Amino acid sequence: QVQRVESGGGLVQTGDSLRLSCAASGRTFSSYVMAWFRQAPGKAREFVASISGIGSSTTYPDSVKGRFTISRNNNLNTVWLPMNNLKPEAPAVYYCAARNSLVSTTPDYTYWGQGTQVTVSS
Repeated sequence: QVQRVESGGGLVQTGDSLRLSCAASGRTFSSYVMAWFRQAPGKAREFVASISGIGSSTTYPDSVKGRFTISRNNNLNTVWLPMNNLKPEAPAVYYCAARNSLVSTTPDYTYWGQGTQVTVSS
């Protein structure tokens, strides 16, 4: 089982940057596809980024492409999500997720963290 702890969220202004981190436990971290999702109050969970087990492949929706970059270090069991040029969207909780299967852009992941809040003011 892979447990995850997210950190790095906060309150920032439009155009600022944040870097989210997800520290995972487990001895088979590299076998898991890792992803980030976000969820605003009253809305569905939205895909933000994913990375394959060995980090060779990443996927992003158009809404964040060019501004967010997912990466991982399997020796440290950690995934990062630097977010640049943040936009004044609704506050959202960002979740780290893991699955021992193919990359997916839908929230059908097996393991989830507790989330970290990100608020971007205009």
